[in-house]
Amino acid sequence: MAKDLSRERFLLLELLAWWQGSITNKQLVTELSISRQQAYSDLKQYCEQYPNNLIKNAHGYVPSPSFKAHYISGDVGQFLNWWSTGQIVTTEAKPTHVAHLTIPPRTVSVSAVRTLVQAITQGKSVEAAYVSLSHPENDGRIFHPHTFVNSGFRWHVRGYCEKSQGFRDLVLSRFRDQTELLGSSEYSINQDQAWQTKIEIMLKPDLRLSPLQQSVLANDYQLVDGQLIISTRAALANYLLQEMRVNIKMLDGTPEAQQWILVNTDDVKPWVF
Repeated sequence: MAKDLSRERFLLLELLAWWQGSITNKQLVTELSISRQQAYSDLKQYCEQYPNNLIKNAHGYVPSPSFKAHYISGDVGQFLNWWSTGQIVTTEAKPTHVAHLTIPPRTVSVSAVRTLVQAITQGKSVEAAYVSLSHPENDGRIFHPHTFVNSGFRWHVRGYCEKSQGFRDLVLSRFRDQTELLGSSEYSINQDQAWQTKIEIMLKPDLRLSPLQQSVLANDYQLVDGQLIISTRAALANYLLQEMRVNIKMLDGTPEAQQWILVNTDDVKPWVF
């Protein structure tokens, strides 16, 4: 049992050091609810075991240029899931009769993630080095991030984009290393209307499906009065519709592929892109 607890503490130590760019005794005490003596012992033991991974400075420990992960997966999702839930997901294989689909992780800039984390926690903006399919060259922009968003397929960061003059979601894997921290942001999460607005998405089985086919969906989702009602932030409506394979152009595609139609199109349409 002690070995498992030690591994859990080392995993969090490594996770914070790598993705936040530093780790301190105080952080370990706070996050793991352990004593300062235990935190000191863990850092000392980790550094003895992996002498080339961390460098001590005046503020704690930072990853060395030759840092090599021994406990973390290297997927930014592991860090961001912990940041949002406090739960650490490991990739250790266990004997089981359950299989999980593995989607290839997108490469993200560790430097950019560290900068974005700082900006969000400190209420600052960044000068983002960003690329996209429409602008594959380095597209610099001033960005005011407030929340990391998992759309189900990839990670985004949401905030105010001065170039677009509005709140936008930027794909996390498209930030480049040159992203730099700026001063205090004048745009807060409270100003993001789409984020603050809650809406209901009302779905029902595609009417082109047979009654028996519709009953399958009704049983799958325990429909009430033949409808599935999902509450969400308006800013996330488009991702939710994509996950449910709903095309707001109702008759596009085959009914077996789409399965659902959107009932309250007029309510939802202003929030989808």
